[in-house]
Amino acid sequence: MLLIEELHKRFSNGFVGLGSIDLTVNRSEIISLIGTSGCGKSTILRIIAGLSFPSSGMVRIDDQIITKPHPEISIIFQESRLMPWLTVWENIQFGLQHLPKNQRNLLTGEIIEKVGLTQFAKALPKQLSGGMAQRVAIARALVTNPSILLLDEPFSALDAFTRLSLQDHLLQIWEYDRPTMILVTHDVEEALMLSDRVIVMRGNPGRIHQEFVIDLPRPRKRTDQQIQYWKERLLDTLDLSIGDRLAVEA
Repeated sequence: MLLIEELHKRFSNGFVGLGSIDLTVNRSEIISLIGTSGCGKSTILRIIAGLSFPSSGMVRIDDQIITKPHPEISIIFQESRLMPWLTVWENIQFGLQHLPKNQRNLLTGEIIEKVGLTQFAKALPKQLSGGMAQRVAIARALVTNPSILLLDEPFSALDAFTRLSLQDHLLQIWEYDRPTMILVTHDVEEALMLSDRVIVMRGNPGRIHQEFVIDLPRPRKRTDQQIQYWKERLLDTLDLSIGDRLAVEA
């Protein structure tokens, strides 16, 4: 279980990025954080990943407080961030150097097959499409078998068709080991297709405004009436968020 308790973040320039954030995320749960730019979504993700530090409060995995990058937590960014001089196989295997060679090869072979890139194992990043490169990033994050997977707008730079395809593919891969997933996105439909809960955030300072439990069976259809119903509810909430933000800035 992931626990976020009274999390605050004040940056060195005095800007308060996060107010008081309290959130419990259960094992194997998928949640999305949505909200206007600057409301602290990515800041929360970086603190969970141990890449940034809160001004007060804490993040815990069970009874362990996160103060640095943790082996049970992996993160996928908007860009694939592959090392251009390494092949697909080598990029995926990079974080497994502490393991014996046979085990490294076994784990890499399994995950590369799950993401459908076996035939591109020897390819360099420059030889891949954007969608393929992002699949390598997903494989690299999952090869260590993390219990928590963080996704910071992982598909936003891709074309619409590739984005939809990778959303579906991510869920198929998730079914194998069911890690806890926390997704930051600006795409309401993406949040609804992937998540058990959607957390709507507001800024000035960043805080949780509203939480929606999306109790719909998987696989979900984007054209389903219930998806459209939830989409309208979330968009209405986000419209209020934008209005409040403009009022504060005025």
